[in-house]
Amino acid sequence: MTAKPPDPDPQRTPGLERGGGVSPGDTPPGSAQTPAGPKDPPIPSRAIGPVVLVVISVMTLMVVIFVVAEVMNWSTLF
Repeated sequence: MTAKPPDPDPQRTPGLERGGGVSPGDTPPGSAQTPAGPKDPPIPSRAIGPVVLVVISVMTLMVVIFVVAEVMNWSTLF
């Protein structure tokens, strides 16, 4: 297997204008590319992990306790 050449030299590539652009209708020169891996990368799941569920549950419980304590405190004032 032979290696592909690196990006073409702009000084010796026909069809390139100043600044590296190409004329309208002209095809830009090919360049070296990185080959794709054997498989696509795995798609991350959107499922909520057990740690997140525990954190949400604890925070919800704390909010409920706080609200109940405040209601009990307000009810004793009146």
